[in-house]
Amino acid sequence: MGNAQLALAASRLSGQYVEQGNKAAWLDLFAEDACVQDPVGKSPLDPSGLGHIGKAAIADFWDMVIAAGDIEFTIVSSHPAGDECANVVRMVNNLPGDIKMELDMVVVYTANGDGKITSLKAYWDFDAVQQQLS
Repeated sequence: MGNAQLALAASRLSGQYVEQGNKAAWLDLFAEDACVQDPVGKSPLDPSGLGHIGKAAIADFWDMVIAAGDIEFTIVSSHPAGDECANVVRMVNNLPGDIKMELDMVVVYTANGDGKITSLKAYWDFDAVQQQLS
C-alpha cells in the first residue's frame, strides 16, 4: 500500500473518530511530530498560523475545537496522490444551545510509511463560519 493509500485510510478513520468523539483513537492516528492546521493560516484557533505541532498540542486542539460539539463528518470525495489524500468534506457541528454550524472544506492529509498522519491541513473560511454563529 503506497503512502497515498495510507493517507486515504487514515483520513477515513480520522473522520470516523471525530464523529464518534473518540479522542484517544483520533490522536493515535498522528505521528509524534505531526502538525494540524485547521483552518490553514492565522485564526483565533491558531493565532500564529503555524499549526498545532506535536501530540500534546493536537490533543489541546481536540479539547478546544472538536470536543464541544456533536460532529457529522461526511467525506464527499477523496483524491489520493503521492503521500497525501485530499478530501472534500461536508461537516455539520451541532453545538450546545441548539447552535448548528455547517461547513464545506477541503482537508489534506499526509501520511508516513507507518500510516501515521504527519500533516492535516483543513481549508475553510473562518470568518464565514463565524457569521453563521452570530
